[in-house]
Amino acid sequence: MLDDFFIRALIAGFGIALVTGPLGCFVVWRRLSYFGDTLAHSAVLGVSLGLFLAINITAAVFFVALMISILLIFLQKSGGLASDALLGLLSHSSLALGLVAIAFMSWVRIDLQALLFGDILSVSKFDVGIVWIGGLGVLSVLLFIWRQLFAATVNEELAHAEGMNPDRANMIFMVLMALIIAISMKIVGVLLITALLIIPAATARRIASSPEQMAVLSSFIGIVAVGGGLFSSLTWDTPSGPSIVVMALVLFVLTLFPVVRLLRSRQEG
Repeated sequence: MLDDFFIRALIAGFGIALVTGPLGCFVVWRRLSYFGDTLAHSAVLGVSLGLFLAINITAAVFFVALMISILLIFLQKSGGLASDALLGLLSHSSLALGLVAIAFMSWVRIDLQALLFGDILSVSKFDVGIVWIGGLGVLSVLLFIWRQLFAATVNEELAHAEGMNPDRANMIFMVLMALIIAISMKIVGVLLITALLIIPAATARRIASSPEQMAVLSSFIGIVAVGGGLFSSLTWDTPSGPSIVVMALVLFVLTLFPVVRLLRSRQEG
């Protein structure tokens, strides 16, 4: 079954959607979409580092994304600039540094379009294994810290008062974000991974009646978007990564119709 490139793409895409759903909920709740963009853009710098040192690209992207997260925390504590300014600085700087570094490595040939927008149809059996092993690991850790992370999202001071450790939960969340961006880069590319984190979660928020339901629905919506996007890409010969994001957008637009609001009000009633 895994010898078919389209089946591999579906399985890998479903694995990414399964994980980005719950993670995306925290991105939406915490208004961290720009943080997701920053980590995604840093992936280009990670790719250039991996190529230069001839090491595993996924490991290099994870390392750079993690370093960017730690640097952001350090700069926030040192003061002087607002968080959105720091995110903008780190996001665009890391993207530009990565592209310039790749340009200097004339001995390396790389498909920038695949890097920026993904190439899910070219995933290998090894890639599928990395996605599912890494994804299940991320989900397991997220489930373990769910209560602390959610409490810190609602009210960090209250979480401290209840004896929790929100700072540790926040750091673990950043590590999980860095990891999912590293393993999903090849699926939808560095410019589209944030969309896969945000759009399904935003869609689920419009129809869910509880945080846990929103997390499950977000994963389900992401899986539908991956399936629909890949089949539309195969039918109309469109780029696979952008097609997935467009399908996710279509699902979000459907929730804007009054009938969806009516169903939600009945569910809450």
